Amino acid sequence: MKDLFSVAGKVAVVTGGSTGIGAMIARGFVENGVKTYITARKPEFLEATHAELSQVGECVAIQSDLSTMEGVNAFADAVLEQEDKLDILINNAGATWGAPVDEFPESGWDKVMDLNVKSIFFLTQRFLPALRAAGSADDPARVVNISSINGITHPHMTNYSYSASKAAVIQLTRHMAADLGPEHININGIAPGFFPSKMTAHLLADDPAEMEITGSPIRRLGQLEDAAGTAIYLCSRASNFVCGHTVAMDGGVVANAG
Repeated sequence: MKDLFSVAGKVAVVTGGSTGIGAMIARGFVENGVKTYITARKPEFLEATHAELSQVGECVAIQSDLSTMEGVNAFADAVLEQEDKLDILINNAGATWGAPVDEFPESGWDKVMDLNVKSIFFLTQRFLPALRAAGSADDPARVVNISSINGITHPHMTNYSYSASKAAVIQLTRHMAADLGPEHININGIAPGFFPSKMTAHLLADDPAEMEITGSPIRRLGQLEDAAGTAIYLCSRASNFVCGHTVAMDGGVVANAG
């Protein structure tokens, strides 16, 4: 029982691992003994996070653009050249787009759907042999798909493709979990609320604390420990019997929505 939450010795991939929630999860893994591959599109942010995390544990950075199938395949190939088993896959890479409903462009729809939904399915598909090789009945491999509370409740923003994509991630999580659970691959999701990140910077520019007070019963933004702790739980023995669910990691915002 004392090792229920241990992830030490595992190998993980965290997409979108250079900033925001991805970087928080990656730090939690690295500090707890996980060899962690991080990837992102912008090399300057990726290298900065890699340098920081390498001071506390084993971190490998591989630049990629997961918005295209070429990018998905190139990244998967790069990881699989070094690893034949993968214990943990965190599908976190994502994008958003905002525009009024009458003006919302097809480009904003396709960009978000390709990265937020399509890349999750096909990257997971590419890693299935390595996930199967790592998983067992006593210790399944883990896939954690990062959704959003915007996929659960009305976001009160004009981010139509984002909210639709994140709702799709929740259903994709259920569907793949039911199909792959018998193969010792547990798939779950996390739906974050408001965390400081590049994606939420425009919403938090004025008064971040006040914004959360209006929606969150616990009256604060998400923190590093919240993201890391939830991911570690879903990737440890403590959650062996949890499969196909998406955890709202939001300080009660969804519950408070009525």
